[in-house]
Amino acid sequence: MTQEASQETFISHLVELRSRLLRAVGAVLAVFVVLFIYPGPSAIYDVLAQPMLASLPEGTRMIATGVITPFMVPVKVTLLASFVLALPVVLYQAWAFVAPGLYRHEQRLALPLIASSTLLFLLGMAFCYFVVFRTVFQFIAGFAPESITPAPDIEAYVSFVITMFVAFGVTFEVPIAVILLVKSGMVTVEKLRSARGYVIVGAFVIAAVVTPPDVVSQFMLAVPLCLLYEVGVIVAGMLKVKESSADELESESDNG
Repeated sequence: MTQEASQETFISHLVELRSRLLRAVGAVLAVFVVLFIYPGPSAIYDVLAQPMLASLPEGTRMIATGVITPFMVPVKVTLLASFVLALPVVLYQAWAFVAPGLYRHEQRLALPLIASSTLLFLLGMAFCYFVVFRTVFQFIAGFAPESITPAPDIEAYVSFVITMFVAFGVTFEVPIAVILLVKSGMVTVEKLRSARGYVIVGAFVIAAVVTPPDVVSQFMLAVPLCLLYEVGVIVAGMLKVKESSADELESESDNG
């Protein structure tokens, strides 16, 4: 390939990348406009704030210390919700960009991985919202002295929520990461099984760094991480057995 041809190919890839990025951003903005109109940023933020409000004393509300914080924080939350809802489109655009460079069997594997990754990330966020937040906030509220009236700042609360959502969303992606490591040949199922002890220690270390300094939230991140690691190892082992059986059948047919 000549230098001029390779330059044209590079430019065409950049044009394709720009097109895919614009479509992904357009999908997020389209969802944002719809959510901004209905139900609106305030209603979306109220839903996000429910776990914290449920743990506060009756009649207590959260506070906003900044001048434009009551406007900007709900808008930020709406943008986050828009990205989550448009995540399948964003991931599809990423897949469509890299698909031409993949082999046929890799293309068949890519779409199920995108679908399962999206589902697992959303499940991680749902687990965090419905289980972790309510448990952790009630636990922390139980330790608050009666002389103190908790009044969390909404900006700090949203930052905390986003961090926890990302942490649990990524945690629920562990089975996908384990399967990809085995499929790529970087590690074997046997090595993953022998590394259980290190994974358990690492899970609690990660939980201690990411979550607030309380035992409940650390435990509720570390335990699912270990369980999901085991799920990934089991599924990867089943896939390896299936591949071995398919290879044996193919070799037998070739010999026959």
